[in-house]
Amino acid sequence: MPSLCRDCLTTFDTARRCPACRSPRVTSHPELFDLTIAHMDCDAFYASVEKRDNPALADKPVIIGGGRRGVVSTACYVARIRGVKSAMPMFQALKLCPDAVIVKPRFEAYVEASRAIRVLMDELTPVVEPLSLDEAFLDMTGTARLHGAPPAVMLARLVKRMKDELGLTGSIGLSHNKFLAKVASDLDKPRGFSLIGAAETTEFLRPKSVRLIWGIGAVGQESLASAGIRTFDDLLRWDRRDLNDRFGGMGDRLWQLARGEDGRRISAHTPVRGLSNETTFHEDTKDVDILDGHIWRMAEKVSSRAKAKDIAGRVVTLKLKRSDHGLITRRQSLRHPTQIADTIYRTARGLFDAAAPHPTYRLLGVGLSELTPGTEADLTADLLDPGADKRIRAERAADAIRGRFGDAAIIKGRALR
Repeated sequence: MPSLCRDCLTTFDTARRCPACRSPRVTSHPELFDLTIAHMDCDAFYASVEKRDNPALADKPVIIGGGRRGVVSTACYVARIRGVKSAMPMFQALKLCPDAVIVKPRFEAYVEASRAIRVLMDELTPVVEPLSLDEAFLDMTGTARLHGAPPAVMLARLVKRMKDELGLTGSIGLSHNKFLAKVASDLDKPRGFSLIGAAETTEFLRPKSVRLIWGIGAVGQESLASAGIRTFDDLLRWDRRDLNDRFGGMGDRLWQLARGEDGRRISAHTPVRGLSNETTFHEDTKDVDILDGHIWRMAEKVSSRAKAKDIAGRVVTLKLKRSDHGLITRRQSLRHPTQIADTIYRTARGLFDAAAPHPTYRLLGVGLSELTPGTEADLTADLLDPGADKRIRAERAADAIRGRFGDAAIIKGRALR
């Protein structure tokens, strides 16, 4: 059976250890050198960047997020073993892992690391479709002739270079379509390398929970369970027409996925429709100062992502969820596209004030949409706000200082609320 050593990249026939370096990190599969659709997912990306940049954290449980009022953004595997999960309220995470080190997110550092990984991926194939800062699909079709090696070897080389050159690890899923490649990348994290071949697809999926289907959350699972569908085997018993009658447009996709079929192509030019960031409070609040601090932090994160992607937006959105779960959404169009945190904050704060009287809130989010190239950002001074141009210049100067001396070099006072 075709085999690959993920440490020295030697290829050989089946063996428990690599005949060249004796490493046990061997991957064997009948279709190892035939599969071309990959999904690369970094391992606990934010936490891994923090541990790389601060070796003192190496063996400690690390949680990325705000203080006790916030939620867990992500956590390292040491914390995950203790039960800490993304989106978990911080107070609950600290009960499970009281010795955890809480680190506030440094998005500029994560963007920089993501760009370095993207450079390595672009060397493998021109068809890379990023899903977020820490994961992407790669279409390796036709690259064997270019590299003189099959996709599996080049992907193993990719994660080896990530570890050796960038100090970060990732897991690879390799299959014959996007759905199965993403499923495979989660099978053996961290530092996994898993394959789902065409010949084994149906038998692999049959006993699995429909939770594997990307995009089906708790509500979707309940809907499927009410129809007696809990596994892919259950899905296979349904006629295509019956699935369409029961689940509408989703029915046809369910029928295809039950058989491991996914016709979506990997695209290197999938447009970004919008940028947003939101947070759920551990304790509902109506304290305007606290909420103002959250509006600033959300605006700063959205701005950071816009600058990293070199895009701007014409519409600022504010999202609020009351303590009774009622949702409030407000939008405002700008005269000119922006990527400046101060402009996003001031617009969102104005929308917040217009939503008065202020009840008690449990969630707050800020977004930027109707995106344009970054070259169109903040080109014209606002005659109605003479101080805006000065604030924009100050923010760009602060960006330059942070880029040279680190994110903590300059912190807005309102960010400390």
